[in-house]
Amino acid sequence: MSQDEAPKSAYELAMERLRQKDKDAGIEERTVTAKQKAAIGEIRSVYEARLAEREILHRSNLAKARDQESFDSLEEEYRRDRERLNSERDRKIEQARQGKGETP
Repeated sequence: MSQDEAPKSAYELAMERLRQKDKDAGIEERTVTAKQKAAIGEIRSVYEARLAEREILHRSNLAKARDQESFDSLEEEYRRDRERLNSERDRKIEQARQGKGETP
């Protein structure tokens, strides 16, 4: 029995079905170059650091909050900041995948 005739795992079968489904839907498979992978890694690293920095500032501000209204306001601001940073990160990653290479 050759390599091609060997039984396939459930994972391999599922991946084949997904690739076929994408092909049938007209979605083309794109490979990511080493340069794109490096850019994506850098983007993720930068945004991970930005999110960590924002969390530290948020915790510091929460410790200073005097009432529930201030606390709620800080929580909402932190949630919006996280969403904005995650959105920026995802947009830049997609640009890097498309080869438009914007740095963080």
